[in-house]
Amino acid sequence: MATPKRSYSYDLQQQQHPNVQQVKNSGMISSDQSPRIDDKEEEMSRSALAMFRAKEEEIERRKMEVRDKVHAHLGRVETEAKRLAEIREELEGFTDPMRKEVGIVRKKIDMVNKELKPLGQTCQKKEREYHEALEAFNDKNREKAQLVTKLVELVTESERLRMKKLDELSKNIDTLH
Repeated sequence: MATPKRSYSYDLQQQQHPNVQQVKNSGMISSDQSPRIDDKEEEMSRSALAMFRAKEEEIERRKMEVRDKVHAHLGRVETEAKRLAEIREELEGFTDPMRKEVGIVRKKIDMVNKELKPLGQTCQKKEREYHEALEAFNDKNREKAQLVTKLVELVTESERLRMKKLDELSKNIDTLH
């Protein structure tokens, strides 16, 4: 009894190549058939067998071509995968030192910001004090200028009055003589 696979294969061969059946049956020649028919059947079975072998060889050849293409493609894929892995390693190598340096710099920036805040407040306070002192200085300068102007006026007036008095006294003295 044939296995199901063998039976299926046998049925498939019978459907595709009826001449193969003739080859198998050619061994059973009855006495009433002539030798010419045997030769024709044998020739047909040989050509069917040759066709079958040619198709099998074509299928095998195509199968090898596809296998070669797949192997070539797999080789390229493996090469690309290795390249990607190398690139990933390089990227990770670049990232680590930069992260450390960036972290250090950020911490320093935070520390400087903490120091800057009170310095900024002190600076603003000193600026206010400076502006107040500058305003007081300018006020005193204006007051001084006014006083100097008044002093000059008073001194000028005093000199004028004294000169006037001296002139009068001089006239009086001149009149007395």
